[in-house]
Amino acid sequence: MDTLVICIDRDNDLGEKAKVITPVIGRGANIAAAVSLATVDPEDSDTNTIFGGIRILDELRSLGVDAEIVSFAGDKNVGTISDKKIAEQLDEFLANQDAKSAVFVSDGAEDESLVPLVQSRIKVDSVQRIVVMQSENLESTYYMIKNFLKDPKLLQTFFVPIGLALIIYALAMATSNPQWAIIGTFFVVGIYMIIRAYSLNDKLILSWSELKKSFNSHQLSFVTTLAAIFLFIVGTISGSISVWNLTGGEISYYGFLLIVSLYIKKAILWYAGSAFVYLLGKIVDCIYAKQEYQSLVVEMLFVLAGTLLFWSAGSYALSTIMPELGYVFSVAYFIYSIVLAVIIGLVGIYFSAQKTEEPEEEKIQEPPKESKPKKPETTIIVKDGTEQDDDDEETIPKPVKIKIGIRSSKE
Repeated sequence: MDTLVICIDRDNDLGEKAKVITPVIGRGANIAAAVSLATVDPEDSDTNTIFGGIRILDELRSLGVDAEIVSFAGDKNVGTISDKKIAEQLDEFLANQDAKSAVFVSDGAEDESLVPLVQSRIKVDSVQRIVVMQSENLESTYYMIKNFLKDPKLLQTFFVPIGLALIIYALAMATSNPQWAIIGTFFVVGIYMIIRAYSLNDKLILSWSELKKSFNSHQLSFVTTLAAIFLFIVGTISGSISVWNLTGGEISYYGFLLIVSLYIKKAILWYAGSAFVYLLGKIVDCIYAKQEYQSLVVEMLFVLAGTLLFWSAGSYALSTIMPELGYVFSVAYFIYSIVLAVIIGLVGIYFSAQKTEEPEEEKIQEPPKESKPKKPETTIIVKDGTEQDDDDEETIPKPVKIKIGIRSSKE
C-alpha cells in the first residue's frame, strides 16, 4: 500500500451516535459508516470528513496510486483518553498493514491537533481540512446559540464554573457568612481553571477508570487507593486544624512562611503515607501478575527523599521563626536530613539507571540458536550403480528403475 487516507473523529461521534465500531477500513465500510452517522445526526461535520476522505481516495486511485481509507475514533472525553485510543487503533492497524505515507483528513483544528501523533508513526504527505459551506440561515446567531447549548463539551467548559460560583455564593449567604461568598467563589473557580488548564480532568477520569478496573479485577490496588485518598484527606485536615488553632483565624498576623511551615510539618507525613500505601498496592499487584515493578520502588525512594526534605525544612523554619511553639530542630539536623535525602535520591537514580540498561544488554546478548538435529543422509541408489542425494533438485527419468535405500552417515 502506497498511501493511507486517515479520517479522524476525535470525540467518537461514530461510536456514540451511530454505534459504529472503529477503525473503519475500506471504501464501502466508510460510506456505510458516514451514511449511518448522517442518518442519526445530519449536522455532524464528521460525516463530511469521511466523504471528503473517500473523494481523496478516488482521486489517488484514478492516478494509479495504491491507496486505502481508514477512519479512527477516540472517546467522548476529548483529550488524553481519546488520543490514547486513537494511537492504539493506529498502532494496531499499521502493525498489520504496510503503508508508506498518509493523507490526514479532518474537519477542523481540534482533530488536526493529532497530526503530530500520526506523524510519529507514519509519514504524512498532506493535511486536508473539509469545510462545509453553509447558508445564511445556518450562520445566524440563533442557530449558533442553539448548537452551543446542545454541545456538551462547550456546556461543561463555560457553565460548570458559573454553576460552581453560584452554588458557593448561595451556600455562603444561607449560612449567614456573606464575607466568604466572594472568597469561596474565586477559590472554586480558580481551582476549576487550573484543572482545565493542565488537563487534570482527563487524568482524574483516567484514574477513576483505573480504580473501577482494579475493583472488577479484584486487585489490592483498589483498597490501597481508597486508603491513600483517606490518608490524604486526613493530612489536609490535620494541617488545616493546626494552622487554625495557632492563628485563630488571624492568618495575616503570623505571616505566610510560618503558616506554610506549620502546615507542611503537620501534613507531609500523612501525604507520604498516602503515597506509600498507593505504591505498595501497585507493587503487590505487579508481583502477583508477574510484571515489572522496579520503577515503583524507585518512585517510593523519591517520595521518601522528598518527604524528608519537606519535613526537615518545615521543622527548621518553625524552630527558627517561632521557637516558643516548642519545636527544636537545629541546623545540624537540617543538614543531616538534606544529606540523607540526597543519598536516598542517588540510590533511586542508580536503580533507575540499572533498569534502563537491562533491555540493551538483553538485545546485545542474544541467546544461542538451538542446533537442529541432523537428518540421516538419504541416498538414491540407481540400478546402474550411481548415487544421488535426496537434496538434489534433478529428477530421475521415469524409464529408469530405482530402488530406495537409507545409507547411514556412519557409513
